[in-house]
Amino acid sequence: MQIWRRGGKEVDKPTAEHLYEVINAREELLRRLIRKCAYLKYVEAKLGDRTLYADEILRDGFCINMIDTPLCPLKVVTNLQEAVWDADIVVNVLPSTETRPVFQQIGRFWRERRTMPVIISLAKVAAGVPAENVLYLGGPNIAAEVYNREYANARICGSEKWRKPLAQFLRQPHFVVWDNSDLTTHEVMGGLKNVYAIGAGMAGALTNESATSKAVYFAHCTSKMIYITHLLAEQPKRLAGPLLANTLLKGRNAWYGEKLAKGELKIEMGDNISGKRMIQGVLAIEAFHELLRQPSLSVMHPELNKPVAPVELCPILRALYKILIQRNAPPGAILQALRDENMYDPWHRIEMDAMYIPQLLRAEKEPPLKIPMVTRGFFSNVENAGHPLISTSTHQTIQGADAS
Repeated sequence: MQIWRRGGKEVDKPTAEHLYEVINAREELLRRLIRKCAYLKYVEAKLGDRTLYADEILRDGFCINMIDTPLCPLKVVTNLQEAVWDADIVVNVLPSTETRPVFQQIGRFWRERRTMPVIISLAKVAAGVPAENVLYLGGPNIAAEVYNREYANARICGSEKWRKPLAQFLRQPHFVVWDNSDLTTHEVMGGLKNVYAIGAGMAGALTNESATSKAVYFAHCTSKMIYITHLLAEQPKRLAGPLLANTLLKGRNAWYGEKLAKGELKIEMGDNISGKRMIQGVLAIEAFHELLRQPSLSVMHPELNKPVAPVELCPILRALYKILIQRNAPPGAILQALRDENMYDPWHRIEMDAMYIPQLLRAEKEPPLKIPMVTRGFFSNVENAGHPLISTSTHQTIQGADAS
């Protein structure tokens, strides 16, 4: 088992100092690094005499975004071709913004292969691999909590040929993996979770973590997630409910919304935050808003009984778009969206049947309607460490797979 990671990302001095404290607080880490003659470089980095790199510390078992949760030492390579050339299973934990260019390169490497690998992915991939060999893995879970053996679930989606044996292979007492064939619904729900997690963080911070406000927010956002999923997925009913139990209240998107509402972060800082990497919910907000406001689309308003753009039934999404994309509204606008002055029951959105609009997700040759699916799940925090890609080959040992 090996991990591909781009080389050259520096570890800043505050992170190096914190890493030094983590190492010295754990005897087993000290002993391991001393045996490897690797301890001195962390001392030098703490003193500012040396620069550490993310791929370097990953080899020692330290993820730059999970400094407080040391891993086992990992086999890390910085050459993409070496990582995937003869791999039998490739786990793609790149964000969707990075997946396409990376897999375009990978596709060139694989042109001469006689058999194609199986890809377990958190975003769509296009590398000339048969569709039945591509599977999607989603939450609800947080990577650090999975590593610490807290109970978590995931769902693997794709063809029955691979998803059932892989679900069985990944399943452990503390990590239950379900399997399902509906890949599109999972990708849509994964992106929507990122959108509404930002709003959850904002609402919680602005109301001093009021339980009532959180309950109201959850009622609104879950109805909207179901509504949007009905537009984008052909058969969402059997999955929408279980998928809503996702990481809305914890994770980098909720953290980002909370920090914005408290004034500890500014929107002008962008969506690539030091120590957290890409806040993918921002991209997802823009994508879903642009997708659902197209003038050629309309749905019947349940109360006004007239056709409107689908986005008009999503006040929280519109508020987030004004706050984060147009930047012409303060974070407090999210509370105004919650108040719902027209008193429309969120149930009205859920009851709207037969709304599937297949042209919303067209073929890739028509980019104006293509929504970048931004998802997160099992490897969410590991991915933050610098967009790694994990591969296994039959000739390589994967005995350490559970720990890593």
